[in-house]
Amino acid sequence: MEDSVENTDDNGDEIPTTEQVERGLQDRKVSWTKLRHVDSLNMEAGKVSNGQSHGSKLDWKTTLSLAFQSVGVIYGDIGTSPLYVYSSTFTNGIKNKDDLLGVLSLIIYTIIIVPMVKYVFIVLWANDHGNGGTFALYSLICRYAKVGLIPNQEPEDMELSQYKLDTPSSQLRRAQKIKDTLENSKVFPIVLFSLTILGVSMVIGDGILTPSISVLSAVGGITQLAPSLNQDAVVGISVVILILLFSAQRFGTDKVGSTFAPIILLWFTFIGGIGLYNLFKHDVTVLRAFNPMYIIHYFQRNGKTAWVSLAMFADLSHFSVRAIQISFSSVVFPALLCCYTGQTAYLSKFPGDVSDTFYKSIPKPIYWPTFVIAVAAAIIASQAMVSAAFAIITQALSLGAFPRVQVVHTSAKYEGQVYIPELNYMIMIATVLVTLVFRTTEQIGNAYGIAVVSVMVLTTHLVTLIMLLIWKTSIWLVALFYIVLATTEITYLSSVLYKFTQGGYLPVAFSLLLMAMMGIWHYVHTKRYKFELKNKVSGDFVRDIVRNPHVNRIPGIGFLYSELVQGIPPIFPHFVANIPSIHSVLVFVSIKRMPVSKVAAEERFLFRHVEQKEYRMFRCVARYGYNDVVGKSQDFEQDLVQNLKEFIRYESYVVESGSTDETNTNQQVAREVASTNAVSGTRSSNSSSGIGTARLQQVEEEIEFVQKAMEKGVVYLLGETEVVAQENSSILKQAVVNYLYNFIRKNVRENDKILSIPHGKLLRVGMTYEI
Repeated sequence: MEDSVENTDDNGDEIPTTEQVERGLQDRKVSWTKLRHVDSLNMEAGKVSNGQSHGSKLDWKTTLSLAFQSVGVIYGDIGTSPLYVYSSTFTNGIKNKDDLLGVLSLIIYTIIIVPMVKYVFIVLWANDHGNGGTFALYSLICRYAKVGLIPNQEPEDMELSQYKLDTPSSQLRRAQKIKDTLENSKVFPIVLFSLTILGVSMVIGDGILTPSISVLSAVGGITQLAPSLNQDAVVGISVVILILLFSAQRFGTDKVGSTFAPIILLWFTFIGGIGLYNLFKHDVTVLRAFNPMYIIHYFQRNGKTAWVSLAMFADLSHFSVRAIQISFSSVVFPALLCCYTGQTAYLSKFPGDVSDTFYKSIPKPIYWPTFVIAVAAAIIASQAMVSAAFAIITQALSLGAFPRVQVVHTSAKYEGQVYIPELNYMIMIATVLVTLVFRTTEQIGNAYGIAVVSVMVLTTHLVTLIMLLIWKTSIWLVALFYIVLATTEITYLSSVLYKFTQGGYLPVAFSLLLMAMMGIWHYVHTKRYKFELKNKVSGDFVRDIVRNPHVNRIPGIGFLYSELVQGIPPIFPHFVANIPSIHSVLVFVSIKRMPVSKVAAEERFLFRHVEQKEYRMFRCVARYGYNDVVGKSQDFEQDLVQNLKEFIRYESYVVESGSTDETNTNQQVAREVASTNAVSGTRSSNSSSGIGTARLQQVEEEIEFVQKAMEKGVVYLLGETEVVAQENSSILKQAVVNYLYNFIRKNVRENDKILSIPHGKLLRVGMTYEI
């Protein structure tokens, strides 16, 4: 019988029993036969998360609750399109009644093909553990092919529980060939990243234009029953609503979504009911528009005018990849069909009301309730797009593609709900200026269409690549998906670009500015990483430093931050040259952002020794997904030191055991821990040999040393690196690095604020990198 008495060491930490250690070892998915090298990171990479994955089944109550909340967060944009679609399409009036059927048919099949088929039933499955958007798709691709611009991929990354997706085994050879081609290409990573930040820029542009066009359209209805109010009053009221909207963003999307979900659900009920009323009252024969031949006839009659009109209602296709299928299929889709068929039926009888179709088609007894709900729906549409901009910028930040800004996580209950103060006020100012300058929805609609359709086209191309590379879909299905969607969306894109000079230049200007900023930041970020990689310090230097009598080992733990995941950064000798001392325990910490949404806490830290064990220097890679939050410094250092002690214990147990059999190794480790318990005061009847006991005692002494060093205090060592272009660089590179990048860097948050490091524990040393 093995002794089951629980013991503690001198620090009060519980020493694990035999059963606990053996169970802990069996929980690891890595094969211990791989752990032959002391400096391997595979040891800690093998831990398995016990948390639920994104694919875990939810009970029906939770599913319905999330579907209900999504109505209040996601669908405001597509839901408010009926406010202005017909007035924007027929800017010169209705010349032929059959044109109404042609446009209605276009609307119906646009909604079916793009939001329903493309997003709800295809793109929705291209999520990254529940996260959508351009950067989530980019992260998926980077995870399966080494096409990221920063060369920090490691074999251990593949061990993350969220790193892989279950994919079919067919078409594997084709997918591998595509993967090899992409990885060997020097151009593709740059093109892929450029397209990704273009999509991000367009989403932010959408976040600027959606509030303006939605609120202006909704508020415009006030002039129907209050004709004394002119367009100046409409613009003024709209600006006040927009300022209040952006002021409320800090409360978070979970609170806003829960509050607005009943209102937007009521909005869909109203527009669906009004649509049915108009349909049966005025002209039920407009249902003939379900025949797609009316689209062909519409183009035959109107030619270029019909093609240009596509730009006016292309926004019908905008849809978030986070859409929940049940809410779209059961609420949004039927409500929109009823609404548009009802408006068409009304216009077939009153074609002169096309300039204000939505409000003129409302029965008078419910006009004011509908107006109030329309304004609320416009606010929701705006909030949804602004929240999407926050989420996608958070993803860009984690991948080093956006300057450092403050990210506030507004919900402890729902992941990924964030608020970025700087971005919020920037979008608010831009939206207010757009509203004041353009004043009407016509030119804003031209700009809005370019932003929306550009994101659609980029999403189609990224999902096509995912289907080929990751899903390994049949080439015929891929071709069908691409031909149908790309043809439809490129046709729309050509139409909206025709309106470039009539307001369409606005999102292009926004996007070019944002792309330039993101591109410059990521370019220098990548160059700086490669500079550190090229100039990392040799092991000989570390040995010389440790043996140098003029370099003191002072009490405490030092965390020296570096972006390198392997090797000693060049800032280290700069520290020693300025402060000739090293902490008794030194940890080179790398905060590594992974191309996954979240990293489980058990998989967070990877460790290895730097040079000889007696130096007490360690490499630590702290891995975070793009939705993870780097905790407060106190919590971070507690977690890091606790995992460091675990690493010391298990490294000694497994690596030094020399066993190649996992089961035997687990049993041996468990017996040796039981021996340690015996030394602590309760001797096991199956204690190990004296040699094993001495070694285990040495391990516990090492752990105790780390604990006492932590009690002496933790100091954070940060290098303040100034990046400049080499003297022989081109004028363009010098301008980008020396002026533009450094201007951006000086106007964003510093690293210690991002990492929440208290100033009392912070030590900085400056250094210049010539790239």
